[in-house]
Amino acid sequence: MSEKKMTSSRRHHLKSLMLQIAKGLLDAETKERQEERAKYMEENCPPLSLPSSMQELQDFVKKLHQKIDVVDEERYDMQSKVNKCDKEIEDLKLKVVDLKGKFKKPALKKVRMSADAMLQALLGSKHKVNMDLRANLKQVKKEVKEEEKDAVGDWRKNIEDKAGMDGRKKMFEAEA
Repeated sequence: MSEKKMTSSRRHHLKSLMLQIAKGLLDAETKERQEERAKYMEENCPPLSLPSSMQELQDFVKKLHQKIDVVDEERYDMQSKVNKCDKEIEDLKLKVVDLKGKFKKPALKKVRMSADAMLQALLGSKHKVNMDLRANLKQVKKEVKEEEKDAVGDWRKNIEDKAGMDGRKKMFEAEA
């Protein structure tokens, strides 16, 4: 089946209908925001009634000052949370960029080269390097110490000697 193409007049008509619907939705949303704002102001901001005496006016100003301090603390806390979240977002963006990588890794070619040839290529032709590492090692003779064998002994014998009050007595006599 072949699909019929939409005529330009039909497309224009549908586009204008969608725009009208979107405009209606935006108008409704702005009205809702204004109603919410008015409701919030009624709840949190009672109508202003200025006191007539000087003492009442000073008390009123002190209460306002306390409310301003509370709101300022909340604003500061929110600001610090927002700054922390912004910093975390920046760090995560940097990690994403690092993980994606800007450059493609080239496919490495296998090269057969001896260790001597590799060192000569790295250090240049002036230096002669020999990779016979065993030739430079010293010869060490093992000496067995007989004292260590006698010192170790049977561990069970030491524990039995030190068990009980007699063993503790022996330990104190040996130290003194």
